[in-house]
Amino acid sequence: MPASESRIRVKRTDGHIQIEFVDRNILDEGNIRSISDEIAAIIEAEPKPRMVISFANVEHLSSAALGALITLNNRIRARSGQLRLSNINPQIYEVFAITRLNTILQIHPTNEDAAKSFV
Repeated sequence: MPASESRIRVKRTDGHIQIEFVDRNILDEGNIRSISDEIAAIIEAEPKPRMVISFANVEHLSSAALGALITLNNRIRARSGQLRLSNINPQIYEVFAITRLNTILQIHPTNEDAAKSFV
């Protein structure tokens, strides 16, 4: 697999950017770094990024991925933007709840709900 192959799908719609992961398991630190760098570049290209990150295809997530989400959220907020997460399966949501990330990050059941929550 070429190193330049994207690990995410990006869709621009209704004034926001929707990100979906290609992989079911987001565990490898190299992939997490690559995904983070790619999303960071998208954030930096937007004056006030409004982003929905969908976890619809994700079955497993590492703690490094959680750290990357916090960093991305901080970057978006620094640019007066908003981040929403959606479609998180119950097992992964449990990790967000245990780590209290569900109090820091806005999590919605669907992409549509997430998109409607932008102010």
